[in-house]
Amino acid sequence: MTTQLKIKIKDNHELRIKIDDLYTKSNQIILAKWSLIIAKRILKAASIDYKNFIEITEGFQVNKLWQNDKVRMHDVRQASFKIHKIARSCYSEIEKSAFRTAGQAVASGHIREHAMVASDYAIKTIGLIAKNDTKIITKERRWQLNELDRLFIR
Repeated sequence: MTTQLKIKIKDNHELRIKIDDLYTKSNQIILAKWSLIIAKRILKAASIDYKNFIEITEGFQVNKLWQNDKVRMHDVRQASFKIHKIARSCYSEIEKSAFRTAGQAVASGHIREHAMVASDYAIKTIGLIAKNDTKIITKERRWQLNELDRLFIR
């Protein structure tokens, strides 16, 4: 069963289904690592230097600490909320979507589904940047699939 798409995006549905299949077989730590990789890539694509945002650097760190059982779920949620607050203040849809990607990636330590939502927000961001160019969106989905496959423990 595929995960439900939470946002409206132009997408390569076949590749999303392949990602979703691997997602369902992955553990939450793999998904957290994957979504942080996606978030860093998307922030760069949106010309956002995430290192200039303490909320993001701390959020990424909190997620990594969660992966090693060093912080509470509450800490993960709070870190994610701080990033989503930045997203709400953005006027640019590209920036807003990129920050949402990061917020969802951090939240992947709370609930695994946030990793898939981060993946979808990344596609939304790429679609906004590339004016919904199907080839570029497909290239991004393929990259996401390859990254998840690389992390997947067989």
